[in-house]
Parts: sequence; C-alpha cells; structure tokens
Amino acid sequence: MEKAVVLKDITKTFPGIVANDKVNLEVQKGEIHAIVGENGAGKSTLMKILTGLYQPDEGEIYIFGKKEKIPSPNRAIELKIGMVHQHFMLIDRFTVLENIILGAEKKKGIAIDKKTCREIIKKLIDLYNFNLDLDAKIEDISVGHAQRVEIIKVLYRGADILVLDEPTAVLAPQEVKELFVNLRRLKEEGKTIIFISHKLDEVLSIADNITVLRRGRVIGTVCADSVTKEELAKMMVGKPVLMKLNKEPIQKSDVKLLLKNITIEKNKGNSGKNPLNRISLEVRGGEIYGIAGVEGNGQKELAEVIIGLRQDYQGEIKVCGKSIYGLPIKQVRDSGLAFIPEDRHRQGLILPMKVWENNILGFHRKNKFTKGVFLNIKEAEEFTLNNVKEFSIMISSIHQEIEGLSGGNQQKIILSRELSQEPEVILAAQPTRGLDIGAMEFVHRQLLKKRQEGKAILLVSADLEEVLSLSDRVGIIFEGEIVAEFEPEEKTLEDIGVYMLGAHKKAGESA
Repeated sequence: MEKAVVLKDITKTFPGIVANDKVNLEVQKGEIHAIVGENGAGKSTLMKILTGLYQPDEGEIYIFGKKEKIPSPNRAIELKIGMVHQHFMLIDRFTVLENIILGAEKKKGIAIDKKTCREIIKKLIDLYNFNLDLDAKIEDISVGHAQRVEIIKVLYRGADILVLDEPTAVLAPQEVKELFVNLRRLKEEGKTIIFISHKLDEVLSIADNITVLRRGRVIGTVCADSVTKEELAKMMVGKPVLMKLNKEPIQKSDVKLLLKNITIEKNKGNSGKNPLNRISLEVRGGEIYGIAGVEGNGQKELAEVIIGLRQDYQGEIKVCGKSIYGLPIKQVRDSGLAFIPEDRHRQGLILPMKVWENNILGFHRKNKFTKGVFLNIKEAEEFTLNNVKEFSIMISSIHQEIEGLSGGNQQKIILSRELSQEPEVILAAQPTRGLDIGAMEFVHRQLLKKRQEGKAILLVSADLEEVLSLSDRVGIIFEGEIVAEFEPEEKTLEDIGVYMLGAHKKAGESA
C-alpha cells in the first residue's frame, strides 16, 4: 500500500526541551491514523513540522514517496496537506462561501469569480454529503457546521492529507457521530486523515492505526482493533491509569450554593437571546452538579456571575445561605467559594511571577500570609512546599517562574491554592481543559475527595464524558437557559445531545 506520509528520525529542540526525539511515523494512503499522547508529548510540534509551521533540526519528510522540504504552510498546501485546527480560523461576519475561498479566490480578470468558486464548493459538498448553507454567516451556524466549513476549506485548496487537531473538543454527541460519518466518507474517497485527540474512546472507534508519543518519542504504533483503552492510556503515561472513577454514595447536606432566576439581559439594539435567562439551580454539600452544553451557550457568563466578575445580572445568588450580590471578588471568595477558572493563564495565574507567589494569589492578605503590613514570605513558602508535596507538583523550585511549568502542573498549583483554603463551595470551570490523561485523573480524584468531605461542587465542562462520570446531577445549558436537569444514568448520550443542540425546542416550535 502507498504511504502518504513518512517521517524519519524527526528531531526538534527548543531551549531546554527536546520536543521530538528521532520520531518515526508512517501513514498509509487512505487510512485514518490517530496520534495520541500526554501534553508535551510532541504531537503538536510534529504536526507543525508536517504543515510547515516549524522546521525540524534533523530528519526527513516523504510525501507520497517523494522526499520533501516544507519551509512554509504554503508549501504544505502545494503538497496537498491541510490542517483543521482545534480553534476554528473563521471570520464570524463573513459567509460560509467567503470563509472557504478566503486567500484562494478564483479570479476573472481582477474580480473574484464567485460563481466558479460556488460551483467548485457545491461539488465538494455534494461529493461528501456535507449539509452547508454557503450564504449563511459563520456567526449564525452551529459549531458542528463551522467544523464542516473548516474541512471543506482545506478540501477546496486540494488537500489529500488532512490533519485534524482535537476535532471533537466542542461537539455534541450527535455532531461527533456526523463528523465520523464524514471522515469515513473522506477515507472512502482516498483521503488520508491524521487524527489528534485525547479522547481514547473516540480514537478507538474512528482510527485504523494509532501512534503513541511520550516525552517526544514514539512508544509504538498499534492497530486500533488490537488494543484497549486501558492499554493505550498505559502506553501514553507509562503506568496504569485508573479509567473508572470510584464515586461512593454519600448523604447530601444543606444547600450551599443557590442560584435563583439569574438573568443577564442582552445589550439594547443587539439581536439574539439573553446571555443568561432565568437560571435557577441549587447544589448541596456532598454533591457535584454538572453543567453540560456546547460552548458559547452561557457557561462563561454563569461562572463570571457566581465569582463576582460580572455584576450586571438580575436574580439571587447565595453561598452558604448568604447573598453575594454586589460583593467584591475578595469577599465572595472569603464567603467560602473556591474558583478554578476555565482560562488558567488569564484568570488563574500571573505567568511571570514565581510558583510560591501564584500559590497564595488572592489569599495573600489573609492573616497567616501577613506580618504587619508586610508579606510573610516564610509562611507563604512553607504553604507552597506543603502543597507541592501533597499535590505531586513537578517543579525544580518554588522560586521558578510559573510560565515554565507544564499545563498540568500549572493547573495543580491552582487546585492546591483553591482547595487548601477549605472552601464549602467549589466552582470548577473547565478544570481539565488542555490536560493530559494523567493530570485529568488527578483533578477528578481531588474533586471527588472534596465531594466526600461534604463540599458542594458546581462543575462546568465542555467534556460530556467528564460531566457524566463525576456528577450526581446534570443540567444542560442551551442559549443561556437550563433546559433539562437529570441524574447521569437517566439519559442516553443521544437524549443529552438533543438538549445540547436545542433540538427539543425546534421540535416544540414545529409541533
């Protein structure tokens, strides 16, 4: 069988880091080949080399049997290699058609020949059975449709090799199924697909072969039919990983977090829905309440309202029986609320600061960290050293800048800071985003430990598997509303997807 991609002894180093260490990879033409590995394993670096964004220090690249140099993304396109990024590269105010042809317009004289462009794209849509409205604006289509636009965009540029980076990260279950149908159709048409993901169930269901990277090296390539999820996880991490969470029954206590009719009204003159619309929920001690939904349906606004970053809401929020309306963030946190933010770099850490400084951030005015008007550095350092030990944080020194840590260790710093303050309520927003399977397991165990201690946890996550495995109750958020609430075992993935995509509303409107 013809090989579409062969990478031989690819090595790429950055200051102090060997990102790829003599990596060898073979991808057959017309196969779906998955690449998996922990954060920092070298997956992204390898794909950036293949698509011309990075240059290897050593090694050779062969595309369809011919040795190539790929000095730029333009050369990658010439070699029929296209990449669909995890974060879509689309312009919201442009139409689907305009986004697809942008930078690769067919011309008639000096004018764009939109008619020819439309005909080419229509043929691609019909060939692969992609349902797309070419005249719709990106801002008006679903996340799943936006991903189809990205795929058609690389096909329009002639790609025979497609690299998909975490393609299911923000999709509902139905959209994942549709994506996989489309990928199999592309495979049948002879396209070659490199599929990068941390969701091992999905990798096993879609891939023909799987290459595992660990610390920049290839651990092995296995046939998807001959390996289990547990075996893959062990290859990735280097040790057995607990795949099933032990969620023991526990007696729930009083309501510790109460939201009643929380509404953020849209700005005057804006079309569309309210960012939040009459959200009511309660979380008891010893309970994890999970919020699931396609990203962009009010999750971010909900977290910001609870922690006090936004005050432009109507309704009532109580933490441990006391209203927090109008309180500054410091007082909200002092009321017994811990916050694990969805964007650790923007909301959780100050990257140029040291590890120990970040580990007391937001609590640095507490009595134990002050000595008169000065900071009690000795106490702060001891506090951080204890956290580093308890949370197994891999650092060279508590005095190193936190931006030098891996994503998993940065997240552990936030977890240790927030959870060691003995909060009664924990708001965990996307707590495992960007983490590898080992770090995810650690975060999950910490949240379950706090549940066992009788804390109330509100979990907001785009990872449906995470929400269902951790939560005692689940609320589905759609267009700023909680449209369904249930216990995880009460609904199938298909039922949940119906609510996540708003199909229940559309069915009600057409009835």
